[in-house]
Amino acid sequence: MFPLLFTNIYHNIVNYSFYKSHYKLGLKKNARMSWCTIESDPGVFTELIQQMQVRGVQVEELYSLDLESLNNLCPVYGLVFLFKWRPGEKDDRPVLKEYSPNLFFASQVINNACATQAILSILMNCPEIDIGPELSNLKEFTRNFPPELKGLAINNSEPIRAAHNSFARPEPFVSDEQKVADKEDDVYHFISYIPVDGTLYELDGLKDGPISLGQYNGSKDSLEWLKLVQPVIQERIEKYSKSEIRFNLMAIIKNRFDIYKAEQRDLENRKKQIQQQLDASKCNGDDRMDVDNGSGRQSASIEGLNRSLMEIEFELANVEQKLLIEKDKFKKWKTENIRRKHNYIPFLFNFLKILAEKNQLKPLIEKARHKT
Repeated sequence: MFPLLFTNIYHNIVNYSFYKSHYKLGLKKNARMSWCTIESDPGVFTELIQQMQVRGVQVEELYSLDLESLNNLCPVYGLVFLFKWRPGEKDDRPVLKEYSPNLFFASQVINNACATQAILSILMNCPEIDIGPELSNLKEFTRNFPPELKGLAINNSEPIRAAHNSFARPEPFVSDEQKVADKEDDVYHFISYIPVDGTLYELDGLKDGPISLGQYNGSKDSLEWLKLVQPVIQERIEKYSKSEIRFNLMAIIKNRFDIYKAEQRDLENRKKQIQQQLDASKCNGDDRMDVDNGSGRQSASIEGLNRSLMEIEFELANVEQKLLIEKDKFKKWKTENIRRKHNYIPFLFNFLKILAEKNQLKPLIEKARHKT
């Protein structure tokens, strides 16, 4: 079936040699092609995005859907929602067969990769984000591909898979076969909510197409699309709340450090202007002087300028505090990710070996058995 599908789109391929060398269509039956499960965590997702060479964004976990919390994070590029997947559950909402050519939608053809695919669904649909050369090439080359081939291209992208698998937990024994979840296992799934061209979409790689959730007014940077998505997510949570409380909602947003740095530069420029005006007034011995407040020149008193200077210094202190919080947060994320990736197994094996050599292991095992 796949060779036939490839033949049908062959004439749409602009640079086959590039695709062949980078994405290598076809599934390889080896461990290198597998995708690990990764933890749903803002620090993990932020570093994952950075490893894919995307710049200027970060991921924040949402604990509330109230508009004030959402407004504090604006601009919000998209939302990623984690929920427990229930096999056989019906969803009667219609999926779109035809939709905006600007919308990137890929089918999920990979086990364990729904988190990365949900993130990609947002990054690929935000032209204002610098997604880097790898994702830019992938997006451009698969522009005319059907969703199944887009999903297969993601699966065969070595840089994306390497970034994803960098969060694999070290295992003492690796099986050649991936374990398939059965009905007793808890299976979780990620989906995306993204505004594109005035329409709010739900993107779920397990469905045949995107789901339109309605039109919104205003720009993507406004709260309008978030107002529209708010009841949709709330309804989904309430639907499962009687039997399931494990949900996770994350927002892909503009890097806060970059935002606060821009605010800091603006405040420092304003502070410098006022200080220059105050110095000039002292030299001239004037009680009032003309100042440019951004909307035209107006007369201002020395007292008013000093008051404005105090307000700016107060705002600067707040911004500097926010910058420190962001630095500490990223430092904490980095430390946690190092610990996630570190292989503690050799240490544990050697520790147990030393205990056994000193005849301390067996008594500890017996003690633990008695406690249970």
